Amino acid sequence: MDIQRIAAFSKGHEGGNPAGVVLLDTSIGEEEMVRVAAEVGYSETVFAVPLDASGKKWRVRYFSPETEVPFCGHATIALGTVLGKQVGWGTFELTLNDAVITVDAHRSETGVVATLTSPPTNSQAVPDALLTEVLSLFGFRQADLDDRLPPARIHGGSDHIVLLLSDRTRLAGMTYDLSLGRDVMRRLGVATIMLVVVKDDQTFVVRNAFASGGVLEDPATGAAAAAFGGYLRDRNWPHRGRFTIRQGEDMGQPSLIGVELDNTPGSPVRVSGGTRRI
Repeated sequence: MDIQRIAAFSKGHEGGNPAGVVLLDTSIGEEEMVRVAAEVGYSETVFAVPLDASGKKWRVRYFSPETEVPFCGHATIALGTVLGKQVGWGTFELTLNDAVITVDAHRSETGVVATLTSPPTNSQAVPDALLTEVLSLFGFRQADLDDRLPPARIHGGSDHIVLLLSDRTRLAGMTYDLSLGRDVMRRLGVATIMLVVVKDDQTFVVRNAFASGGVLEDPATGAAAAAFGGYLRDRNWPHRGRFTIRQGEDMGQPSLIGVELDNTPGSPVRVSGGTRRI
């Protein structure tokens, strides 16, 4: 089995979020995919099987070291890079468990850039009781929140909870109990809890707690970025059609995520990033 290791959303020759990429001739069992993902040890490994002879259509599944994930942005970006190099640059159609998306890969002056088009997006308010539980997990209080964007449950292929914080130091000091976080996130059915600080209207500094997948933190989270883009649109944030997410800085793995969107409610969001081979 050929397992390729690609860091997605890298900042030049550093940072990014590592993903395992496995191209298969035929499907393998779920237990085998879980085993391989655990052996690779990254937050996600993507498995892809061709659906026809063109090399442009693939059946795709994502696994963390502990469980299947419905959609993973950084692994999709990594997959796009591998497909572009092995099959040819261009656009690939990916059939997920619950959606069909695309990823485009091309060369640039700085290396390889991949762009995914997410599933449809949506968002909803977080009930007070749930918000209290999530704040308690991180030791936050209501006073730590930035009221320009209220807490929300956001979706762009998978579900996330987003909290906008008013203080960069609170973001830098993020800590929580991994076991408790796993219980909370799995019970709520969310992939990550996304903590955000506004740098300016088009730039956000982010940390994503990923205890649901057995990982304390993700250095770059494309699925959450897509969901967050949809949420900004729902709240009429002045996004100007694009914005940048800076993630992984407090982990020493700086990552850059580009997001493009229009003003059509619920429509897919485009998420882009550079990659590097590990």
